Amino acid sequence: MFNENQLAILNQELDSSRIKSRQKGNINLSYLEGFDVIATANRIFGFGNWEYSITTLENVSQELNHNQNHIICYKAVVQVKVYDENHTKYIIREDVGFGTGIAKTLADAHEGGAKESVTDGLKRTLKSWGNQWGLSLYDKSKNHQNTTPSQSYNQNSYQQQPQQNANQQNYQANQPQQQFQQPYQHQQDFSQLTNLGLTVMQQGDNLVVVGDGIFEKKDTIRQNGFRWDGANKVWYIPLREAA
Repeated sequence: MFNENQLAILNQELDSSRIKSRQKGNINLSYLEGFDVIATANRIFGFGNWEYSITTLENVSQELNHNQNHIICYKAVVQVKVYDENHTKYIIREDVGFGTGIAKTLADAHEGGAKESVTDGLKRTLKSWGNQWGLSLYDKSKNHQNTTPSQSYNQNSYQQQPQQNANQQNYQANQPQQQFQQPYQHQQDFSQLTNLGLTVMQQGDNLVVVGDGIFEKKDTIRQNGFRWDGANKVWYIPLREAA
């Protein structure tokens, strides 16, 4: 089914620089981003040699929170088909994903929940082909950490520089790093974010947002006053502005 080059790549260990992390309660979760798993499938299987389809997409719950935001949860069953080089043979795998959308309007909440569930289902399906799609992340005996902070932002630490002005700060990854403190004690102030599975962490005089899908959820994060630092790929806000 697979050629020698594909098998060699499939048998490789997962590149730690691809691993992202987020905190859920007191647990640090490791994961791969949606765009990364699609790019990996294109690289290994080849453009046109694989495809995915949505078998089912179901709205499983809908409610309003105390801020009058719509919270909509979706379940998606995603099927992936991979062909051999001659397109004479193929393998089919299928798995289920879940996603939550939260927004002021029903349309935006539906969009967010549906997209997140499909991405989750795709990632879960692709992992059946091994470590290149994060199967090894489910091995609890391993300590999965990103060991190459120069390639991607490490969500467990960052360094703070003096302010350029009253509203702007830069973060430098090449300076000695400080560890995050405990999650921000007033998480309820950012219920829109926590309902999306994100966590607000406090570091010194600043708050930062960590979690899965910080790019897909950027509109909600921005609505809560956070600003984007492109150099280190982190959403932040001075603590005094959150008070």
